[in-house]
Amino acid sequence: METRRRLHAHPEVGWCEFRTTALVADRLRELGYDVAVGPDAVDTETETTPPDEEVVAEHADRAVEAGVDPAFVERLREGGTGVVASLSRGDGPVAGLRVDMDALPVRESDDDDHRPAREGFTSEAPGVMHACGHDGHTAIGLGVAERVAAADFDGTVKLFFQPAEEGGGGGRAMTASGHLDDVDLFVALHLGLGVPMGTVVTSLEFLAVSGHDVTFTGRAAHSAAAPEEGRNALLAAATATQNLYAVSRHAEGATRINVGTLDAGTAGNVIPESAEMSVVTRGETDDLCAYMETRLREVVEGAATTHGVEGEVTTRGRTVSADHDPATAERVAAAVEAANVDGVDAVETHRAVSGSEDACYLMQRVRDHGGEATYVGIGTDLADAHHTARFDVDEASLAVGIESMTAVLTAAASDGGD
Repeated sequence: METRRRLHAHPEVGWCEFRTTALVADRLRELGYDVAVGPDAVDTETETTPPDEEVVAEHADRAVEAGVDPAFVERLREGGTGVVASLSRGDGPVAGLRVDMDALPVRESDDDDHRPAREGFTSEAPGVMHACGHDGHTAIGLGVAERVAAADFDGTVKLFFQPAEEGGGGGRAMTASGHLDDVDLFVALHLGLGVPMGTVVTSLEFLAVSGHDVTFTGRAAHSAAAPEEGRNALLAAATATQNLYAVSRHAEGATRINVGTLDAGTAGNVIPESAEMSVVTRGETDDLCAYMETRLREVVEGAATTHGVEGEVTTRGRTVSADHDPATAERVAAAVEAANVDGVDAVETHRAVSGSEDACYLMQRVRDHGGEATYVGIGTDLADAHHTARFDVDEASLAVGIESMTAVLTAAASDGGD
């Protein structure tokens, strides 16, 4: 709990987890793990979406002020954040666990009825907050590291502390590092996501997702003196927005689309010459997500033509889906049940989730190399929904996550794990 609260008070957005990476790496070395950090843990030659340099600089300065070695911070700025740790006890199977570390650009509530504010561990980073539970995930990962270091097993345990899950491409970059290629059983985890306190779900199934920046470029004009000379980019964006929400859903599975931002115009008497939108498409499968992306491009082209402007769609990132594997889900469930974890009242083997997760890239890589992979949901009671200013988890769920994942990893990393 102390580690989670420390992380919660000092959140860092994707590719800026300098302080978090240092804390995690130092603790893992103390426990005797072989540790790869930053450019040795991720491959940032892979497509990534880092924040603006101003944001990176602010996070770097805060990390140095907190006592992180400036040379270490600079290395991460150049080569990426994140940690992969390995502990080997023999020639048995390799088991891996992935947790994510990044926070969100959300301003945390300072109301007294918000527990972090009331109990003194609210975010000290302006406009940045752990609003999705990644502080809890990192704390669970470190707790598992400690338990595993004291446990008996015959193989290897690898722990993946992934950066930039929230749209930054961290999953792709960590996948491309090669550290997953010998993993026999891989597990990722998440707190909440609709799973109630006391329940562990051993296979969460996510939607594929793609994020897009849409730009309309027209021509400015005086809205009264010469309106016919203008080409209204805002009208094109408004038309596209309405038409995107009218896109037909698909008979083969769930699809989603959302226009998250629309920025246009400079004054009430000026026809807007540019408009920018952020759009996210999702699908139950990669093909369904591609269907929504195709329709997005068609709608943008149509809106641009209608209003005589130029329209452009730039894809800033994608996350794949990962199919439910019943056999792996049952294997992980058996390990959790055998451990008789305090606080676990029910173990389920499958739930579908409407969100998306770039851990699916890591899962796919493990499967491509002949291993097994699944995504585990650790139930918790939430103070408010994910990605909101009042988000908070029931900290009793951290112990459930630690004990459950330790049981799974040590069983899998033993000759009798199968």
